[in-house]
Amino acid sequence: MNDRKQHVIEKAHQLFIEKGFQATSIIDILEYSGISKGTFYNYFSSKNELLIAIFTSLSQRIDQERNKLLIGQDPSDIEIFIQQLELQMAFNKRNKLLTLFEEVFVSNDPSLKQFLKRFQLMYLHWIYSRFVALFGESKQPYLLDCAIMFLGMLHHNIHHHFMAHEMDSSLKHIIRYSVERIVNMVEEVERSGDQLLAPEIFSKWLPECNKTGLAFEKKLFYIISALKKNISDGENLLEPIELLDFIQEEVIHSKTPRKFLIKSALTTLKEISEVKWQNELEKLEEIINDFLIE
Repeated sequence: MNDRKQHVIEKAHQLFIEKGFQATSIIDILEYSGISKGTFYNYFSSKNELLIAIFTSLSQRIDQERNKLLIGQDPSDIEIFIQQLELQMAFNKRNKLLTLFEEVFVSNDPSLKQFLKRFQLMYLHWIYSRFVALFGESKQPYLLDCAIMFLGMLHHNIHHHFMAHEMDSSLKHIIRYSVERIVNMVEEVERSGDQLLAPEIFSKWLPECNKTGLAFEKKLFYIISALKKNISDGENLLEPIELLDFIQEEVIHSKTPRKFLIKSALTTLKEISEVKWQNELEKLEEIINDFLIE
């Protein structure tokens, strides 16, 4: 994305927060961002498409920030998961995501509501994927149910706690409390053998996330997480992490993956790789090559 388009997205985001999405006109956006009408329509077909671009940009940013916390860490470490949730909640508050969501709910625009539904499902899918890393593949059949229960519990705990106390300082405590409850819940659900929703439902909800199946996505997630863990601190830390994030985003989330860019990113990784990356990098190359020839 070019810098000017990103500038418009950021300025529009500020306006939507300050004035509200419905109350902000395209003229307001043109004046606030300092662009012409022609430039605006070169980037976006409508104000709705601009709002979707804002959500997409925010989603990519929080994905990168959450992934950075996994660098050099064990994906099964529940403390890292708690830190990721704290980061997510702070990010949501800082960027007024709840305010934007509420604007969509009252807009009665089908395309915006459909996008928001997908946005929320992507977050659920992230929670589910992290649960697989936290609790193990043996519990995988029950982890979508647990992810849904966890999000409901977490959001209601936050909502009602702040209604009672109005103290943001307790957010970390609420997150930890909710995570500790779900640990026991996962064990209980597995023992019961009860299942409401099979994780395979993601193939219907988010078909773009399952171009080659959930097994493929989980395998890619584990390989990339292992690579990040093996990347040592140093001058060249940022570039390989950004390349790995790009590959994961392009393969999993893009409706039309740019295979030539994926191949180029993989080639660059091989050129800058260190000896201790080799095992996991070879696994990544193998799974990506299978993806590229489809």
